[in-house]
Amino acid sequence: MKKFLYKHKIKLSILTLLLVWYALCLPDQLFDVSYSTVIESKNGRLLDAHIAKDEQWRFPAVDSVPYRYKQCVLQYEDAYFYDHPGFNPVAIGKALADNITAGKVVRGGSTITQQVIRMSRKKDRKYYEKFIELIWATRLEIRLSKVEILELYASHAPYGGNVVGLDMAAWRYFGRKSHELSWAESATLAVLPNAPGLVYPGKRESLLQEKRDQVLLKLKEENIITAMDYELAISENVPTQDFRVPQLAPHLLQRANKEFGTQKLRTSIDYEMQETVNRIVKNHHNILQQNGVHNLAMLVLDVETQTVAAYVGNAPTTRVHSKDVDIIVAPRSTGSVLKPFLYAAMLDDGELLPHSLVKDTPTVIDGFSTENYDKRYTGAIPASQALSRSLNVPAVRLLREHTVPKFYNKLQDLKLTHINRGASTYGLSLIIGGGESSLWDMSRAYLGMAKTLELYTKNSSQYDPEVMNRLSYLDDNSAGVYIEPSRDAKAEKETSQKDVNWSLESSIYGAGSIYHTFEAMKKVNRPEGEEIWHFFNPDREIAWKTGTSFGNRDAWAIGVTPKYIIGVWTGNADGEGRADMTGIDSAAPVLFDLFNRLPTQSWFAPPYDDLIQVPTCKQSGYLATPLCESTSQNIPAVGEKFASCPFHKSINLDPTKTYQVNADCEPASQIVTTSWFTLPPVMSYYYARSNPAYKALPDYREDCVPATEDVMRFIQPKHNTTITLTKNVEGEQNSAIFEIAHKDSDAQVFWYMDDEFLGTTKNFHELAISGKKGKRLITAVDEEGNDVRIYVVFD
Repeated sequence: MKKFLYKHKIKLSILTLLLVWYALCLPDQLFDVSYSTVIESKNGRLLDAHIAKDEQWRFPAVDSVPYRYKQCVLQYEDAYFYDHPGFNPVAIGKALADNITAGKVVRGGSTITQQVIRMSRKKDRKYYEKFIELIWATRLEIRLSKVEILELYASHAPYGGNVVGLDMAAWRYFGRKSHELSWAESATLAVLPNAPGLVYPGKRESLLQEKRDQVLLKLKEENIITAMDYELAISENVPTQDFRVPQLAPHLLQRANKEFGTQKLRTSIDYEMQETVNRIVKNHHNILQQNGVHNLAMLVLDVETQTVAAYVGNAPTTRVHSKDVDIIVAPRSTGSVLKPFLYAAMLDDGELLPHSLVKDTPTVIDGFSTENYDKRYTGAIPASQALSRSLNVPAVRLLREHTVPKFYNKLQDLKLTHINRGASTYGLSLIIGGGESSLWDMSRAYLGMAKTLELYTKNSSQYDPEVMNRLSYLDDNSAGVYIEPSRDAKAEKETSQKDVNWSLESSIYGAGSIYHTFEAMKKVNRPEGEEIWHFFNPDREIAWKTGTSFGNRDAWAIGVTPKYIIGVWTGNADGEGRADMTGIDSAAPVLFDLFNRLPTQSWFAPPYDDLIQVPTCKQSGYLATPLCESTSQNIPAVGEKFASCPFHKSINLDPTKTYQVNADCEPASQIVTTSWFTLPPVMSYYYARSNPAYKALPDYREDCVPATEDVMRFIQPKHNTTITLTKNVEGEQNSAIFEIAHKDSDAQVFWYMDDEFLGTTKNFHELAISGKKGKRLITAVDEEGNDVRIYVVFD
């Protein structure tokens, strides 16, 4: 009895061990292989893919097996697939008999499940290996459904050369997706895993076609296809060429691989837009590289969906010129592209009105000196024109007024992630290119403004200021690019995907401020030739801004329409500057090449709920006073607290309106009181040169005030003096000392030679001046507008 029990215990133990082995024999991960990263357009068209690490073209696992392919592969490989437990005894018996009779392997009896096991194990085809495959196959049938097993087969079957998997094979041999294959094409791919060597373009087509037609005949005999379908299918040719994987978005593919790993991703890219942008980039790159400009990036964002419509991270240049660098996400000096954000911020805070005059004169602030790009000055210019003309001096002065820390914090709200070293590090240079940002961040920031304005006008009928002013901006680094990751990536990206949609969380800019900013940006002069185009197409509108960094290292152009944000950067990835490369000449033509191809669309509607109508001064743009000629204007509501016009003053004139007078020298009944637009001296000096209609204040009549010379006069040299300028030992020209006396020792005096500003003196009014040969007008003007002039001749 004990022996009997002992024997049964041994048998039971062996059986238990076998059951445990059986339960654990199948690895958790059946296929430990690398896959290609694949990206598709928003409508599922293949954009780009890269080969797997093992040099195989192996697309990620299919999520479904097309009906036609499934019917073909079942009829060819495993007609009883849905009936067996993983192996087919009848098929195995027939295969053994045939192989023994032939003395070699002439037929296989493996089911699709067994073939999945064999593909995963990659072992030699020996009989004992077949036995292991059989055991594992039954275990796989327990773990997975028939549908999942068929998906594994379709995803990992070899299709000739280094092509693995149904999706890649469908593209390589037929240039389309597997769900789009015909019966003949599906049958061709069904037979290839059994004989992958049959696919050699130009060779062995007859044998491949014979096998394909056998599958089609069986489909007809099983009533899976009709006789007509069969006749049409066998009339098709077998593949005779390879279709190369498209390379429409290599830098987006690179980015997708970095963020998701090897996945198949459905992106938001518009296929036709991507093709168009690629052509534009290639054409302009061919032109730019003749000037030594080798890199070009272009990004197109869809405003309505807040997604990426086209993504070209770099021009197709050579590896020597860093063609693999994705410029879209690289930090580069911003040039002037931040100026609209300052303009909008000041409008939003009531520190500026859309057309109020801002100072444009030679400027030195705490040792920081700046000048306009053309080195000219207007004295005073409407803020909107200062923005549209991208003048540096008004921008720097406005930033000082707004304060750098306040503007820096606004840029943090805009998610300009590369501007992160603290406000004091950048100083006033921040507004003219002292900071760095990427084309990605800059374009998204403009997208935020456009989307805010779009949503505001759409919802103005249900206007709620507590809600509508809290529109947030795209936050996640990849939000707006990927709209349908593969199944494995969906969970990882779930939290990021919610950022693609707009939420009502934080306030950036009011709709009224954004609208006026875009209106100012519409006035920018287009590149050469575009002015004529715009004249004949007045309904096509775009707000745009260019930027050029110091040393001409970076050229930017960013355009805004109600439908798209278009961002362009040109330059050299290594930072080498080119003298002729500017935003207006290099980047803007690329921007307009695309814009001119876009369909005409209506412009943003004014956000009247965020605007108020007030009288403003026609000449100064400030809030009107009784002394101004006024006009009605819609301004951001907060603009009510802005200043009234400081440039109109009431003056008394003599009856001829020629001189200023007062009651000490003219009877009250003869005095004509009028309003006069007058600017401070330095502003007035430059303003008069660019505005011929500007009239300086009339002089006082001699019997009313002391002559100007009693306030300020030249001490040396005298009027019409000839000055001979000598050279020092180093060959440099010496200067002559000019000196004036002023009645007020604290007065500040501004010096000019002809139309050129020379400098400022205070307390001691001496200035060293040298000039080209010839007669020169030297002018000194104080803060009250008193001036003295002499002519000298440099010899």
